[in-house]
Amino acid sequence: NGTGNPTASVARYTVTFQATWSATTHPTDFPSGPHFSGLIGGTHSNAVSFWSVGATASDGIRNMAELGSKSPLEPEIRAAITAGRAAAVLSGGGIGPSPGTVSLDFEISLAFPLVTLVSMVAPSPDWFVGVSALSLIQNGAWIDELRVDLFPYDAGTDGGPSYQAQDQPTLPRQPIARLQGHPVAVNGTVAPLGTFTFRRRNN
Repeated sequence: NGTGNPTASVARYTVTFQATWSATTHPTDFPSGPHFSGLIGGTHSNAVSFWSVGATASDGIRNMAELGSKSPLEPEIRAAITAGRAAAVLSGGGIGPSPGTVSLDFEISLAFPLVTLVSMVAPSPDWFVGVSALSLIQNGAWIDELRVDLFPYDAGTDGGPSYQAQDQPTLPRQPIARLQGHPVAVNGTVAPLGTFTFRRRNN
């Protein structure tokens, strides 16, 4: 309309992680005690990437995906903040058991408009869900609401073929990839394990 305010330099969001992963959605070898580790990530610019499909997992991504640990991923994000490539660490609760929900409030700025946020699928060898460098700006304005389907990723650091497999470290590490096939696929299709919904807050 040409009369709107310019995009605010800072926006406030709530992200809600709704886990749908269950024996109904993913019946093959479904594990006991299904849960997701605490949310960990950050807001950043395109000068840094903490993980991406086809890249090799950092030690932080490996520990998150194998152990549900926020370290050393949090120090990796803090180093990017020190270097001027990231603005804030995002750290939240987990979900146990799945299905369930957890929310996290955060602020994001025009200079650092991207969100990376991950959580371990647990128990699993090195599987996780999350977003990488997701922009909350669309057509020059902050997005009011954005929902992202969360498909499982394999961090490429442990070759275990099932949720409760013994550790089978992968050396060298394989590229991060979408997890396909056994045990997450049903008739060749992998259903999402949940959603992230980003909602802009007015206050």
